[in-house]
Amino acid sequence: MDQAIYLATLVGTALVVAAAFSSLIAFRFGAPLLLLFLAIGLATGEDGLGIQFDNAQLAYFAGSLALAVILFDSGFGTPIKIFRQAAGPALTLATLGVGLTTLLFGVAAVYLTSLTWLESFLLGAAVASTDAAAVFFLLRAGNINLRDRVRATLEVESGTNDPIAIFLTITLVEVIALGADPDAELILLDLALGFVSHMVLGAVVGLLGGFGIVRLVDRLNLDSGLLPIFVLTLSLMVFAAAGAIGGSGFLAVYLAGLVAGNSDIRAVSVLRRFQDGVSWLAQIIMFLVLGLFATPSQFVPILPAAIALGLILIFVARPIAVWLCLIPYSLPRQETAFISWVGLRGAVSILLAITPILGGLEHGRMIFNVAFIVVLVSLVIQGWTVGPLARFLGLIVPARLGPLQKVELELPGSAHHELLAYTVVAGSPVLRGQRIPRWARPSLVVREGRSIKFQDAGRLMAGDHVYIFVPDRYPRLLDRLFASRTEVDPEDEDFFGAFAVDPARPASDLEAAYEARLGEGERALPIGALMDARLGGHAEYADRVSLGPIELIVRDVDEKGRIVSVGVALEPAPPQPAIPAFLGAAEIRDRLRDLLRRRLEKRSASRKEPEDTAAG
Repeated sequence: MDQAIYLATLVGTALVVAAAFSSLIAFRFGAPLLLLFLAIGLATGEDGLGIQFDNAQLAYFAGSLALAVILFDSGFGTPIKIFRQAAGPALTLATLGVGLTTLLFGVAAVYLTSLTWLESFLLGAAVASTDAAAVFFLLRAGNINLRDRVRATLEVESGTNDPIAIFLTITLVEVIALGADPDAELILLDLALGFVSHMVLGAVVGLLGGFGIVRLVDRLNLDSGLLPIFVLTLSLMVFAAAGAIGGSGFLAVYLAGLVAGNSDIRAVSVLRRFQDGVSWLAQIIMFLVLGLFATPSQFVPILPAAIALGLILIFVARPIAVWLCLIPYSLPRQETAFISWVGLRGAVSILLAITPILGGLEHGRMIFNVAFIVVLVSLVIQGWTVGPLARFLGLIVPARLGPLQKVELELPGSAHHELLAYTVVAGSPVLRGQRIPRWARPSLVVREGRSIKFQDAGRLMAGDHVYIFVPDRYPRLLDRLFASRTEVDPEDEDFFGAFAVDPARPASDLEAAYEARLGEGERALPIGALMDARLGGHAEYADRVSLGPIELIVRDVDEKGRIVSVGVALEPAPPQPAIPAFLGAAEIRDRLRDLLRRRLEKRSASRKEPEDTAAG
């Protein structure tokens, strides 16, 4: 018995170590990390090294707990500013987009497999959500510096679409398990009512749980080593409580993390480091367990149909769902195309595909196998092409900051101040005379091993370590002061134009100097206000506005989103890559609006002419 325990521990820890080492390969080559974890699980499973694991209930339980940990960490690490910025399009994709993907994929599954309509929609629901872990890793490992709007939309969508897919999957499993021939109208009514109650209860429990976690952490004087474990346990308690009363535990735990991470919670830096490590461990365990549960020898009979369904999901179902969901938000065609492509399927889809087996459905194992192959197709095709596609579409922007060395230290007894330790790097603005703002209080400089008061240190030198007291939620200005110059790729040297102009200057100067195309009411506007109006009131770093022969580029914005630096490009922008026309629905809508406005103006003018003639 003792030897069996030691052997199981040895095998389990060896798998985790192998998965951890595989992350180095993924970071080196930009490979989808989930694909490597699944490959290790498959290689050690029944058709590999021979480890037999066929406990669907244990696999689902372990995967659900791991997913709850990952979602809490995702919410904890999402700034509320990013969430608000992308809330509209991201939540639309997470709700309506999941439903549309389920329908489109389900219709294709009916004709490509032997599944019934309900079973096909169940398969569609299982693969309808994107994987947060895969999306976050690929954007980070590939060093893909996207525009804030695109990155925020992808991150918030992947973090919030799991609860809807889980609800649809479990509900369809219950309906099919009844065995009767249900009425379609009753199914839709039950889905609608159940969805509302499921989401509302989950949201209420999540918000209350998040505030409760913050309150308990601030009230209880727990040891710093025990505090992260306490918070992790409370997050799982929120997850379980919401599920116990019929709500969405996954939505609840995500919202609890969002509330806790954006509050003045104590020891936030310690909690972030701990949760980052626990989230990695949860991902590894979940992916390995799901890989062990699969049996590749069962894939052969369904392989052609499953691969075809994976291609339909990538090239048909996801793009159409994204296009329909993003019509109201006027995103450029390139951004819509990229969002539709970065819809990677992952562990959640495989986890949900276990539920038909748990429900005892006749084709439960077949649904699981098809979903597993669809996930592999998604990771292989989409996972390897995210970076190249972003560059092809022109969505990658030069980094705003160069290399930066910083350590955050939380002060004992205060949740509202931090001690930041910066290492002064060569080329940073602070070496060129820019002053540290008044709200920051520098106290100490360590130079060549000697501690010096900041007032006695004189001018800072490269290699100095500067310790600064700052209030929490400090602006990014300090990072800009201590970062080195941004290393711009030679291909991006002219990204921000040939020269800069003052955004406070009137836009009429551009019309006089470069024959810029301006509207009647735009000539009196400052250049910054003109760009802000053209961009819908939400200008961000690297946004571009075309004015005919010239192009204006946002070089920088302040903490309030106001444009503070503008570049001017005198040469026409390179031609945009060919994107399917239907992905430009927002552009088509704007053109129709302009056409309708011109017709109305022309009609109004034609009516005035007879009146003027009669008056004459």
